[in-house]
Amino acid sequence: MKFGMIVTPRTGAQWVDAVRAAENQGYRTILLPDTMYTPSPLPMLAAAAAVTGTVRLRPNVLAAPLRYSAALVREAAALQLLSGGRFELGIGAGRPDAAAEAERLGMPWGSARQRREQLLETVAAVRAAVDPAPEIVVAAGGPRMLAAAAEIADRILLAAPPSATEAEWADMVRVVRDNTDRGVRFTHQLVGIGERLPFWLGKHLGLTADGLRDVGAAALLPEDPAAAADLLEYRREKYGIDELVVPDELAPAFAPVLHRWAGSVADR
Repeated sequence: MKFGMIVTPRTGAQWVDAVRAAENQGYRTILLPDTMYTPSPLPMLAAAAAVTGTVRLRPNVLAAPLRYSAALVREAAALQLLSGGRFELGIGAGRPDAAAEAERLGMPWGSARQRREQLLETVAAVRAAVDPAPEIVVAAGGPRMLAAAAEIADRILLAAPPSATEAEWADMVRVVRDNTDRGVRFTHQLVGIGERLPFWLGKHLGLTADGLRDVGAAALLPEDPAAAADLLEYRREKYGIDELVVPDELAPAFAPVLHRWAGSVADR
């Protein structure tokens, strides 16, 4: 099982402290969102590369329609050089509400089919020109995007709503398996643990832990570390979901699970 932490920078000094702390805590990957309301992820990841030695670095995720592929190839190559090969390309076809961001950036926003094609072309360009080629992590939710991701991804981030059930995850994994015989692995993002949810889920979406439990939200883990670790192991074995992404806001609540998992692995 692999663990990543989504870190949102507030100041340069805080960013350096946060990425170093995540590396020391045992997180494998540092992730940074790509929105118009957060700092641009690629220069922030470059700064993280300079002050860390082992942790991997991934935007979560770049919207392919918001960047020209040739420019992204250049940035990915620079990040691979600076990090010693620790960069991972997290990429997607763009959130449904990202059309307004494309307009602000002066970028065209095509149809869903055109954006999928742009994603495929961008990934092919990065793989052809960047040495070593980074791991490609594609965010996908709908059947057509999942089928497209199955063709190109090393790993797929299950882009499901916070209320998605395990049965819905299983359907998404099935679509991928139906479209490739490669050993694609899967990632999901932690929505909450016990009673703790990220602030924005409650403020902007009106979600509660009780409400998510009532609908069987799979990304809400139990507070008991043993139960949470067992559930993660079960999903790793059954579905190939072998990476969990933890928002930094939930990292203190998740720490006992992370420690338990590290201890159980050491005992094997």
